[in-house]
Amino acid sequence: MLDLDFTPEQDMLRAMVRGLCAEHAPLTVVRGLEDDPVGIAADLWKRLAASDLCGLLVPAEHGGAGMTALDGVVVYQELGRALAPTPHFVSCVVSAGALVAGGTDAQRAEWLPRVAAGEAVLTPAWLEPDGGFGPRSVRARAIPDGDGFRLSGTKRHVAFAAAADRLLVPARTGDDPDEVDLFLVAPDAPGVTLTQQLSLASDSQYRVDLAGVRVGEVARLAGGWAAWEDAREDALILLAAWAVGVADRVQEITVQYAKDREQFDKPIGAFQSIAHYLADRQAELDGARTLVHEAAWARATGRSVARLAPMAKLFAAKVARDLTATAEQIHGGNGFTVDYDVQLYFRRAKALQVSWWGDRYLEEMIAADVLRVP
Repeated sequence: MLDLDFTPEQDMLRAMVRGLCAEHAPLTVVRGLEDDPVGIAADLWKRLAASDLCGLLVPAEHGGAGMTALDGVVVYQELGRALAPTPHFVSCVVSAGALVAGGTDAQRAEWLPRVAAGEAVLTPAWLEPDGGFGPRSVRARAIPDGDGFRLSGTKRHVAFAAAADRLLVPARTGDDPDEVDLFLVAPDAPGVTLTQQLSLASDSQYRVDLAGVRVGEVARLAGGWAAWEDAREDALILLAAWAVGVADRVQEITVQYAKDREQFDKPIGAFQSIAHYLADRQAELDGARTLVHEAAWARATGRSVARLAPMAKLFAAKVARDLTATAEQIHGGNGFTVDYDVQLYFRRAKALQVSWWGDRYLEEMIAADVLRVP
């Protein structure tokens, strides 16, 4: 039966992560790292590694902590509240998840302990210009070349590419929709070009151009596109948890502002229009929190999340975007100035909504499960 209470250990985990973020990545650090080529709060990253949180979802046999998706939700809500600039998601969740699901024994042995220790950063070089989120949108090619392959194509919005030890690159090995393999590519290999992209979120993103990049067979993951889809389930749930953390913190900021800001000799929160906005957003936030918890609980207990994971990301990201937009409106002109923090959250909430599996793709995933023939 679904239990919405967290355990005492998970409450302690939440307090620890919140403390680490407050000490090592306050919003002054977040602001200082906007559009930074590397974009990592180095002290926080070291502390997360020392606390065994880089190995959060990595199985214990590969050097990780082997925690559950529920533990991940606790951590990611706090990372979202802090807007923590780390490569944890791309390296410790998505890339590690793909290696667990589809890596060879040698690849797992080489990379997973290093990822779990925070000693190596892996990041997906996945999305392509004018493409979508499914395998049909992968047009980069892996052409057989002796005992390996040559990769050619362009990837965009590659997070933390300048800090990565390897790029996880989906490339097409055949013409059928799912004939896509995943390759580990060194970002400094001959033929790889990194170009920094400026984004709405002001985070670290790169365009990656691959021009006949030579990789050996040992660089190819055994699991192919199926490994990417398996990693996607944890990824969607933790992205949704991050969105809940963003929305939760901004709701706190805005409620306090509505109490402190006065017009006509009374707090603006006393006006019905403002109060009702805050009430609506709180109802949506609590709904998103519950949905994310249910998705994580289902994942942790071995149940299917084919519907719950995309639902959680779809709804939580929309709530974060709408709530942060309402916060800006309640703050008035102040909400759009760089001196106030709500704009930091709004820009990242909107960026999350359109990236890492956008709304239309998530709706297709949900519909596929809803309409599935028994």
